[in-house]
Amino acid sequence: MFKTIEYNDGIVRMIDQTRLPCETIYIECKTGPEVAEAIRKMVVRGAPAIGVAAAMGVSIAAQAIDTEDPLFFFKELEKQCDILASSRPTAVNLFWAIERMKRTGESVANGSVKKIKERLKEEAHRIYQEDIETNKTMGRHGQELIRDGATVMTHCNAGALATAGYGTALGVIRAAVEAGKKIRVYANETRPFLQGARLTAWELKEDNIPVKLITDNMAGYFMRKREIDLIIVGADRIAANGDVANKIGTYSLAVLAKEHGIPFYVAAPISTLDLNLESGEQIPIEERSREEVTHIGGKRFAPEDIEVAHPAFDMTPNALIHAIITEKGVIRSPFIENLKKAKLS
Repeated sequence: MFKTIEYNDGIVRMIDQTRLPCETIYIECKTGPEVAEAIRKMVVRGAPAIGVAAAMGVSIAAQAIDTEDPLFFFKELEKQCDILASSRPTAVNLFWAIERMKRTGESVANGSVKKIKERLKEEAHRIYQEDIETNKTMGRHGQELIRDGATVMTHCNAGALATAGYGTALGVIRAAVEAGKKIRVYANETRPFLQGARLTAWELKEDNIPVKLITDNMAGYFMRKREIDLIIVGADRIAANGDVANKIGTYSLAVLAKEHGIPFYVAAPISTLDLNLESGEQIPIEERSREEVTHIGGKRFAPEDIEVAHPAFDMTPNALIHAIITEKGVIRSPFIENLKKAKLS
């Protein structure tokens, strides 16, 4: 089984997801800015994996600060945290992990710098392990929503590659398979970065889970033919009212699902919930480069100098979501009340 990311001997090693499925190549990051660049370039992507990578980035950045003065140490660490925080704007797990690492360092601020560095390293490893266990627990809760013989549609990649391991949406599917259920999956290609085609299809094929790859604009066709029993996607940020930001195209799927009476589920850890935002309208949406739209595999297929729009995410209103699957259980409407209860419990 491949490892999405690991942290040993002062090096963050991660699979280069921009090269999959044609090549399985790992890169090594030895500084905080190198981790930030890997996040920005989508070498590592998926909200939970970004959070894990950020925690590891804070730790290796801390190790490189050469001082015995705690005040100077924290001043320099703040600069490194700012670099990491600037790498992607939408996935709240990035900011959650950085803030958690800051609090961890501050909790031992009265100790030596060496002790602070050791504690930050321990916390980065703890966040990594917690993510795997969270995903497995989420999978156990979510698989109960899938009947034996069901066909599931998913969008983008919310699998082991998007987390420290196992996955969120794909974790639910994996758990259903582990429970002995015969599951089939329709994976949308997910233009323009093709995470579904390159990553989800690859993951499921590696696990011998039956998968059929389709283009994004085929989704409604298969729903109308009654070939889809339910849809499960991940999330990059969930507002307090249950509105969900996820990969561009998710909103369209949710609208189609409602039209065809198909349950639409979101699988995400509680750390993806942002209670500071009242609704999804407040979630910042990342605008990525025009080249990701005009080119595939480095080859241009659109006219030169064409105007391009490239929002990387969209927002799905809570009214289109049947339930949100978390490690604390399956959360249903009223989302404002139930999400807050789950977050604070």
